Amino acid sequence: MKFAFISTYKPRECGIATFTGNQIKALEKNFAEMPGNHSSYVIAMNDRDEGYNYPDIVKFTIRENHQRDYLKAADFINYNDTDVCVLEHEFGIFGGDRGVYILPLLHRLKVPLIVVFHTVLKEPTFSEKAIIKEIGRSADMIVVMSKMAVNFLETIYDIPSEKIAMIEHGIPDFDFSRHDYFKKLYHFEDKKVLMTFGLISSGKGIETVIKALPPVVKKHPELVYLIVGKTHPTVLRQSGEEYRNYLKRLAKKLKVSNNIVFIDNFLNENDLCEYLSATDMYVTPYVNEAQITSGTLSYAIGAGACVISTPYWHAQELLSDGRGILFDFGDHEGLSEILLDLLDHPEKMEQYRQKAFLHGLTTKWPLLGKKFIDVAQDAIEKAKTKIPEKEKIIDPTLFPRFDLTHIRRLTDSTGIVQHARFNIPDYTHGYCLDDNARALLVMAKAYHRKKESKALDLMSTYFAYVNYMLRHDGWFRNFFSYDHHYLDEKGSEDAFGRTVWALGFIILNPPNDAFFQIALNIFRKTIPHFEKLQSIRGIANTIIGITYYLEKFPFDEGMRIILQKLSYQLIDEYNKNKDADWQWFEPILAYDNGILPAALFYAYERLEDEKILETGKKTMEFLDHVCFIDDHISIIGNKNWYKKGGERSRSSQQPIDAMAMVIMYKKAYDATKQESYLHKMFTSFMWFFGENDLRVPLFDYETKGCNDGLGHDGLNRNQGAESSLAYLLAHLTVLTAFEKEKVNIKK
Repeated sequence: MKFAFISTYKPRECGIATFTGNQIKALEKNFAEMPGNHSSYVIAMNDRDEGYNYPDIVKFTIRENHQRDYLKAADFINYNDTDVCVLEHEFGIFGGDRGVYILPLLHRLKVPLIVVFHTVLKEPTFSEKAIIKEIGRSADMIVVMSKMAVNFLETIYDIPSEKIAMIEHGIPDFDFSRHDYFKKLYHFEDKKVLMTFGLISSGKGIETVIKALPPVVKKHPELVYLIVGKTHPTVLRQSGEEYRNYLKRLAKKLKVSNNIVFIDNFLNENDLCEYLSATDMYVTPYVNEAQITSGTLSYAIGAGACVISTPYWHAQELLSDGRGILFDFGDHEGLSEILLDLLDHPEKMEQYRQKAFLHGLTTKWPLLGKKFIDVAQDAIEKAKTKIPEKEKIIDPTLFPRFDLTHIRRLTDSTGIVQHARFNIPDYTHGYCLDDNARALLVMAKAYHRKKESKALDLMSTYFAYVNYMLRHDGWFRNFFSYDHHYLDEKGSEDAFGRTVWALGFIILNPPNDAFFQIALNIFRKTIPHFEKLQSIRGIANTIIGITYYLEKFPFDEGMRIILQKLSYQLIDEYNKNKDADWQWFEPILAYDNGILPAALFYAYERLEDEKILETGKKTMEFLDHVCFIDDHISIIGNKNWYKKGGERSRSSQQPIDAMAMVIMYKKAYDATKQESYLHKMFTSFMWFFGENDLRVPLFDYETKGCNDGLGHDGLNRNQGAESSLAYLLAHLTVLTAFEKEKVNIKK
């Protein structure tokens, strides 16, 4: 087998770099006893652009915050005769929001994947949970180092148990009999040595140990406490040696400085093992329970130290069965009592040391290397039987339930509020016609589909807002403050068109006669403005509203003429801006793009004009060519958009554009009956669920809202009205397609 490891790697000073180096050595020891050629190489993560002076085993490097490096690394692995890829996962070593940049790399891999989780969180943030779930979907096998981590993956992240293997943290080959030799080597032969090691930060709780020392050293002045390790590089960048200096001041204040030795080095493994072999007692005084794996604790057990620890998760598990002693978080008095008892009764200390060392014999690296090879073989076998994503039948019952919870949260007696901070309504910007018209359309469609009473109640609120913003001349105001003041005299053509769209749908599908009469009355007041529209999106939205009206009143020849004029207005814009390489309505791809071809497909259904259909198809195919990347849509970002002759933006992708593409492909199918358009409709919808550039979902399963955008390094976590309504409108479109067509759509 040929292994590729994605990890930090020495000489970078990082615990995972050390872990990976040991894991590779463990594999090599097992390879030596196996037939055939076996090897490993490393894709190293760099936290600085200049990298490190790596050994030859590092074949490729990824700069942490350079997205393209991740994709190049995937290609390197795919085309380098690799049999299995191993990802050493920790949130802090990958770029983007909580390490999101690793997801596109994993999705691009074509070889079996094993993921080793060094951290599994009990209470993840939205982004953390989304990332771990996506990694879980990508992985063929997952390795964790504690039973609790297995439980968390199954119950919190919904990862199936058959994917998970528990392999304890490996340790070097310690020689328990050389304890006195190493004590003498380091001039501790007349001392009792207490030790803590690892990268230093405030979360380590070292102050608890220092506070525990005064009564202990008073009775046992031979005790020396070794604090071994450099300050964590992130802490060093942010606050320098503030924590270490605090510890030194505390030791001086408590008059225990002479019993403490700070060793400010990142020790190589040989030196570390020697210090551990010289240690009598080892303490991990971490400040909270949320640590699922501790390599330092595993090493101390393996060295046969008498281990004392606060009850964080890994310590509870590893120190059970008499292998160590637990004390409460921050309880320096309790720790003092434990230390005094052990020093007063050295036979107790020896019993703990013996039990710890015996357990360590079962977790030596070569033994775990054999287990890891077994996991790799399982991953390879699972990969052979995995159904390719594109061949999976799409089951719409697996979608989240259509849910109005977040929309109701954003709605008060006036209407739907424009913006939110996370999922909490933000009243600062008040209301707008755009969102209330969208909300009216979504509720009308939801009620028409399933007669949902909640939707009907909300329709009344949004309809009242639309009616209130109607001017005497048939145009609309748009913005309204939270304290009920108009903020403009005349709204945009986009808002006008979206309102006409909602009105047209209600005219065709009224929940009752009152809604029909009001919608028809307002619609008729807007008609004089139809042929004055200049905004192509305002025109497109108005076209859609007119087509619904004409489905209700097919013999209104005057409206048919208006529909044809507006459709040809779009065609004229297309003809003015198109060339061999640019088949679009304007010299820029901006926002809500899919709604423009969609409007022509709507118009074609009423007018049966082949020129309208042909223009719709050409512009759709152009947008398709620009936005489809491999197996997902990559929406034009609204940071810089895509100007003719320039480069397209991928930053700040908006849900409204995914919605527009869903609608566009659905209407292309309606117009042509080509089933491939239903496939693309579904793929566009899956953008909301993580089939996007960063492989993270925008739909929030907890709040039932939709995040506002996909940035270059993560999500915009606000869940405003436009985003959530765009998701719901796309959801309704897809559900209607499945229910109407009764087809099995493959991805």
